[in-house]
Amino acid sequence: MDTHFTPLLLLTSVHLLLHISAHEFLLPGSALSVEDSSDMLHSPNGAFTCGFNNISHNAFVFSVWFTNTAEKTVVWSANHLQPVHSWGSKVLLDTDGGIVVKDYNGQLVWENGVYSSSNAEQAQLLDTGNLIVKGQGDIILWQSFDSPTDTLLPNQNITSSTKLVSANRLLVHGSYSFHFDDEHLLALFQDLKDTSFIYWPIPENNVWSKKGNSFRATTIGVLDSWGYFLGSDDLHFNASDWGLGVMRRLTLDYDGNLRLYSLNKPNGRWSVTWMAYLETCFVRGLCGMNGICVYTPRPACACAPGHEIIDQSDRSKGCRPKFSLSCNRKEMKFVKLPSTDFIGYDQSQYSLVSFLTCKKICLKDCSCKGFLYRDGNCYPKSFLGGGLSSPQLPGSFYLKLPKTLQVLASSIPHSQPSGPRYDPNCSVNADFLDKPESSHRGSQYLYLIYGFLSAIFCVEVIFVALGCWFILRREGKHLTGVWPAEVGYEMITNHFRRYTYTELQKATRKFKDEIGRGASGLVYKGVLRDKRAVAVKRLADIKQGEEEFQHELSVIGRIYHMNLVRVWGFCSDGPHRILVLEYIENESLDKTLFSTKDSHILLQWNDRFKIALGVAKGLAYLHHECLEWVIHCDLKPENILLDENFEPKITDFGLAKLLNRGGSNKNVSRVHGTRGYIAPEWVSSAPITAKVDVYSFGVVLLELLKGSRVSDWASDADEEVEMVLRRVIKMLAEKLMLEGGEQLWITDFIDSRLNSQFNNLQARTMVKLAVSCVEEDRRKRPTMENVVQMLLSVDEASGIIQQYSASSKRV
Repeated sequence: MDTHFTPLLLLTSVHLLLHISAHEFLLPGSALSVEDSSDMLHSPNGAFTCGFNNISHNAFVFSVWFTNTAEKTVVWSANHLQPVHSWGSKVLLDTDGGIVVKDYNGQLVWENGVYSSSNAEQAQLLDTGNLIVKGQGDIILWQSFDSPTDTLLPNQNITSSTKLVSANRLLVHGSYSFHFDDEHLLALFQDLKDTSFIYWPIPENNVWSKKGNSFRATTIGVLDSWGYFLGSDDLHFNASDWGLGVMRRLTLDYDGNLRLYSLNKPNGRWSVTWMAYLETCFVRGLCGMNGICVYTPRPACACAPGHEIIDQSDRSKGCRPKFSLSCNRKEMKFVKLPSTDFIGYDQSQYSLVSFLTCKKICLKDCSCKGFLYRDGNCYPKSFLGGGLSSPQLPGSFYLKLPKTLQVLASSIPHSQPSGPRYDPNCSVNADFLDKPESSHRGSQYLYLIYGFLSAIFCVEVIFVALGCWFILRREGKHLTGVWPAEVGYEMITNHFRRYTYTELQKATRKFKDEIGRGASGLVYKGVLRDKRAVAVKRLADIKQGEEEFQHELSVIGRIYHMNLVRVWGFCSDGPHRILVLEYIENESLDKTLFSTKDSHILLQWNDRFKIALGVAKGLAYLHHECLEWVIHCDLKPENILLDENFEPKITDFGLAKLLNRGGSNKNVSRVHGTRGYIAPEWVSSAPITAKVDVYSFGVVLLELLKGSRVSDWASDADEEVEMVLRRVIKMLAEKLMLEGGEQLWITDFIDSRLNSQFNNLQARTMVKLAVSCVEEDRRKRPTMENVVQMLLSVDEASGIIQQYSASSKRV
């Protein structure tokens, strides 16, 4: 028995000796050698290691990596563009603070560029993963945090002079980067030979809708120790497991997706706790020119019909056509690619045209390679880049091909979430993630040792797996209807998860603590097993079947915005249809706004304007930025919650039937909403669009200004609320046409409890918006995107005026 454990004891002893012989500091004039595996720096807490990292058989890169992970995870690299040889190479610290990496022949391959007049004292790897060079008086002469590669660690800044660049397992640079753009906004870029394209956040959004300010001078972003990222452009997101005590990293992966990872210390494996794109195929240019990204169920690359792959080993290089386009219209045909688009390469847009007209437009243009047709809109394209096939994409793409080219139905790429992996050539693995090479070398003795250790490991795994299976089975934590299309998707959707009715009974103490009620159901306060406070809403009058209900909830679960109440999960057990929502401590807007004079809470003007702007941003997100278009259909003060800072959060969104983008929805069979906030088209035969929310927002604006419900403005008991609203709007429209000193009417209209303490410019703009939002003709109402722009612009103008007034008083 002792002889069997001798190899294990030997390995353990060697490991301890290596750890003891590792360095804590690198002193001036000393070096780390590539040949000595113990020549490494360790952070004091042991979390990080710095040294030569073996990326292939004879290639090494001076890097920093996490010490205790199942697979080596590199967070920073020096000479990744020029690896050094496996012998004779070294890294040295000079007395002036310069760190240099030299190859076996003494050739300089990398240096940190420091030439300090003060002597360097040491190089040290900190507990944060930051490699620093210290000078006299603890001055930091250089730090690796100032030159990130593809990863940002907690408390490491990204600034206008730094950026993340994607890299594969061999540390070869990819074509994606994350940095500040010319408008001081953080964005993801696809970097091509001569230019760069922004693909996240959505490039169609202008500076204002991205909450940025093109005049802002500060450019900084940082991930804090809690797992919360905040940029100076107001870009913010957080890990789904946010909190202290978790090791994290923000990495721009080789597939162009920005992901936040958290480390599971017991098994040393990473979990994705946030990502820029839940569906990687939406990353721009992932499959190159003429390539189409499909889900099978993992993301894979296929060629458009009539095209062939350029490089089997790297499908991001795209596909080449096997034909030549002709300008002779009679020789060309179109092949339909359902739910497919080549995003970002539109030549132009033709609105409200027939399919036949769109086809003729493309035939007349020799450079047109196909067109997208969607809801009466025509988008011809001269380049087939950014190809994507997804059931969520509306419309179809029509590819122009020679009539002589035969196209089989089986060759048309399409996503198969539950089907087999798409692989046109059968012998080629179409996954994006590059696989590490495996080595088959080793002595027979080592094989015996590893075999012995593997046997013990397998037994442990079996016990752990059985234990996990038992726990998951008992607690009912399995998901249904979720397919993990990509790395980390299942982890994120677990945070939007399915709860059992028993779980929610326990969380709410059998639904005892009622905190609200409305047309859609009753709301109770609950506390989950992880001590998270939630609002549990029991839905009423839900007629959908199980599958349809889960589909609609999966859409709501992907919606995240600071001015929308977060949906954590749902329950669909038998007759029970329940939502689990973010708990907001303060009450809804109606309880604060319509409070009596004796109430201790009075919404001041700044809070009212902030609420108007926040609600507008939330609705604009639902209408213009969601992958699937969502109309609220019941916006009112009761559905606007206020957090501790009076930041508004819209609730109950997505409960109405999801509508098709750009047109009416015939599935809306009954009136949605609350009287007084309902747009006229609900009771007429006019199409239902996002403009119904714009109308409701206009009514809420009026109530924010007046401080009371529109229904309370009636001159007599018999006057209906619709008549009251039309009378008030007519009066306000006439007042807005007045000039000069007759502007005192605004003071008379604003809530008297404010004692005339309000911003005149902001108030007048809100009145204008309210009048335009409640237009009878929906076509005359602005979009919520326009509303946000107007409110932001007047907010900035008010700030400039205040600064000017303050400076004038000082003069």
